[in-house]
Amino acid sequence: MAEQFDVNAPTLGRFVMSNTRDTELVILMNAIATSCKLITSAVNRAGVAQLYGLAGEVNSTGDDQKKLDVMSNDMMINALVNSGVCSVLVSEENEEPIIVPKALQGKYCVAFDPLDGSSNIDCNVSVGTIFSVYEATGDGNVEDLLRSGAHCVCAGYCVYSSAVELVFTFRGGSVHGFCLDPTIGEFVHTRPKMMMPADGGKRIYSCNEGNAVHWDQPIKDAVDAFKNSVGGKPYTARYVGSMVADIHRTLLYGGIYLYPADAKSPKGKLRCLYEGIPMAMIIEQAGGIASTGMFEGKIQRVLELTPDDIHCKCPIIMGGPRDVQVVYDEYKKAGIETPPL
Repeated sequence: MAEQFDVNAPTLGRFVMSNTRDTELVILMNAIATSCKLITSAVNRAGVAQLYGLAGEVNSTGDDQKKLDVMSNDMMINALVNSGVCSVLVSEENEEPIIVPKALQGKYCVAFDPLDGSSNIDCNVSVGTIFSVYEATGDGNVEDLLRSGAHCVCAGYCVYSSAVELVFTFRGGSVHGFCLDPTIGEFVHTRPKMMMPADGGKRIYSCNEGNAVHWDQPIKDAVDAFKNSVGGKPYTARYVGSMVADIHRTLLYGGIYLYPADAKSPKGKLRCLYEGIPMAMIIEQAGGIASTGMFEGKIQRVLELTPDDIHCKCPIIMGGPRDVQVVYDEYKKAGIETPPL
């Protein structure tokens, strides 16, 4: 019987409690996990429940909202507000921050993208949820979230695909992966201490080359180097267009993911607070590099950025040292100072 059933399943809640002894953090992570289970159900039933298509609204950054965007956002908000451990929420789908009623407030502030990559949902491509968690410094207000990644206490994402995987890390800790076991309805610890491949892994570059005409010259030259046998063998191009899917692949297989600033989007395209910072924390704590590339006159670490608005944007270059070094080398050739890896 024990060969077929795990009688000692290492569940998410048990993992968080044994590693932190923080009951409020356990409650928070369980609330996030519940949201992800609800979103999983909605994504899996999107076709038969006629959840494809637009909701007829736009979100905080002007993107058209899909029906699943709205539903996923409501699921996240309801679970977090009623957890009793949050004071402030920021969602990509809401222009203003959500202040939790006093009677339900707790010590955590959470920023999230409830359904990243939702433009792909109608054609059944992988989507995901991204979140970052900060601790309130007082009664809890939006200023608690407008801090650099050095203050982020937990970052994670959930990818909805052939399996549903929740990947997260606590500040200063290892990266861990949990797979949703549908037979028991729990996230089970399946990827302990995740690390990017030490040798750089697969030779993959991932970017939207449709924007290449707008890139600065070092980025163009770096991508050309990837395509033209840098280090001996040409790289393979893989770009899903869903950040969660592209970062998850980069974390597991290696390679590099780029969404740089360019002439069209000088501040980048991805949101700093609930895309850039949480993914940077995961990549760095898994042994990778999370850089902005050239941004506001210099090359910076994403985790050192301080958001000046809840929906501000930042450029992203994330991957292993082997591949990020190729990008840095091109900046050096252009006379631009680069930080050591």
